[in-house]
Amino acid sequence: MGRGAITAHALMSLEARGTLFVLPGMETYDGMIVGEHSRDTDLDINPVRSKELNNIRSAGKDENVKLSPPRLMTLEEAIGYVASDELIEVTPKSIRLRKKYLEANKRKMMRNKPKE
Repeated sequence: MGRGAITAHALMSLEARGTLFVLPGMETYDGMIVGEHSRDTDLDINPVRSKELNNIRSAGKDENVKLSPPRLMTLEEAIGYVASDELIEVTPKSIRLRKKYLEANKRKMMRNKPKE
């Protein structure tokens, strides 16, 4: 969920849920896989969420964002990782994982569709 540059503020709260595959500042789009959830379910997340700024001083200081290094995959690792509803996107600069259906509503509809 969300299109734009990934923020460190959003990744800080997502890091506890699993392993990340992206760095802050990378461009993202709907359906892009940014990490692996610690459970077997998929989560729709917003990695472009930014910190809300206001003009009121807080009693505490701002949090310093410290993230663990992401798991950057080679093409061979990505081929071994993908599931049946996922695709690998290879460009000259990066290797990204994405869902077969980019829209969240379409993914839910296809997941709930009875198999023939």
